[in-house]
Amino acid sequence: MEQITAIELKQRLDAGDDIQLIDVRQPDEYEFAKIPGARLIPLGEVLQRVSEIDPNRETVVHCKMGGRSAKAIEALQQAGFTGKLINMAGGITAWSNDVDPNVPKY
Repeated sequence: MEQITAIELKQRLDAGDDIQLIDVRQPDEYEFAKIPGARLIPLGEVLQRVSEIDPNRETVVHCKMGGRSAKAIEALQQAGFTGKLINMAGGITAWSNDVDPNVPKY
């Protein structure tokens, strides 16, 4: 499974790369701490809401630490999703640690 670090993601977003960011945490987690531009699709809904993910765009999936996002990617790939899926290593915790300390940790 392809991975990207929070720092690499920030550099790519700043460079204007066309990346869709999918957050697979729960709504309460998303409300507490989020990355600007991320779309919330909780892990338990990802297969039912696959139509919301554009297979023609590179997709970075994240959660709190990287475990749920890896499960989401595996489920999407097994279901036949053909787009490029990348797991953000360390999740939003890494984003808070390495990119934006204003994003609260929990």
